[in-house]
Amino acid sequence: QVQLVESGGGLVQAGGSLRLSCAASGIIFSISRMDWYRQAQGKQRELVATISAGGATNYPDSEKGRFTISRDNAKNTVYLQMNSLKPEDTGIYYCKLVVPPPIATDYWGPGTQVTVSS
Repeated sequence: QVQLVESGGGLVQAGGSLRLSCAASGIIFSISRMDWYRQAQGKQRELVATISAGGATNYPDSEKGRFTISRDNAKNTVYLQMNSLKPEDTGIYYCKLVVPPPIATDYWGPGTQVTVSS
């Protein structure tokens, strides 16, 4: 059974930075893609960063240059460094572990709240 636990959320002023962490249990972390999502109140969950098992990263245009995703396979942990935060970055941040085929399943963490004040 895989469990994910996010941490590092909190309240920050616009222009500030936060570093989120997501620790995973289980032995499949190193072969899995890891994603970070954000869900603002009343809105759909949206992808903000992804990192492949090999370390390739990808971001939506709105997060490029501000967010950096990284992973430490020895610690089964993925990070999201968020800089130049904006009030619209406010939301609950979730990490997702994507297991490749043939297992092909996803696991989600419970989320961590990020609030950016103007």
